[in-house]
Amino acid sequence: MIPRFRLRFTLLAFLIFPKLLAAQADDLLSRIWEGVQQAQKNYASSCGTITETRTSNLMVKPLVLHGKFCAEGTSRFALDYFEPSSMRIRFNQNYLNVTTGSKTEVTEIGSNVRRAQSYFGRDSSLGNLKKNFTITVQEDTGDYQMKLVPRSDTFRQRLNYLVVKLDKRDFMLRSLEVDGKSGVNSVFVIDAVSANPKIPADTFEVYKP
Repeated sequence: MIPRFRLRFTLLAFLIFPKLLAAQADDLLSRIWEGVQQAQKNYASSCGTITETRTSNLMVKPLVLHGKFCAEGTSRFALDYFEPSSMRIRFNQNYLNVTTGSKTEVTEIGSNVRRAQSYFGRDSSLGNLKKNFTITVQEDTGDYQMKLVPRSDTFRQRLNYLVVKLDKRDFMLRSLEVDGKSGVNSVFVIDAVSANPKIPADTFEVYKP
C-alpha cells in the first residue's frame, strides 16, 4: 500500500499546485499563472489515465502502476489502479479511502486539505512560498515545468522536491514527480482524455467512520 504520509502529500500536491504557480513575479511564471487560472475556469472536471513509476534504492526494478482517474474540482478525486494489482482510492470533501483487496483504510483529511489551499491561496501566498520553497520554472517545447525544493522544515522533513509539468496548449497537468524523504520517488504521468465530463455521483462515494 502507498505509505499514508506520501499518499496524503501527493494528493495535496494535486490540489494545491495551481495556487503555487501564483507566487513569483517574473514574466514566465505570470504567464503560466494566467493560463492556469483560465484552465480552472474552463475545466471543472476531467477523466483520463494515469501511470505511476515508483523507484527506490530498496527496489530491484521500478514498479509501474497503471490506472484511470476522474476529478471534480479540488474536492473530489477517484483513482483506480488495475495493473499490476488493484487499488481503489477515493477522496470526497473530507474523507480519503484507500482500498486494497477487502480492506479499506479511512482517513479524515479534509481540514488539512482546506488549510493547505487557504494557506497558499491568500494574498500572502508570495511570502509563504518564498519562505517555504525555492522555485525554478522553465519552458520546454511542449510544456512548462516548475520545480519546488523545500526550504522550511515543515516541508523538508517529508519532501526532497516536487516537479509539476503543464501542457503549454491548455495548461492541464501532464505529470507530477514527488521525491520523498522515505527514499521513494514517484512520477505520475497523466493523460486527461475527457474534459468536463458528466461524472456519476457514486464515482466519488466514500466510507465514513
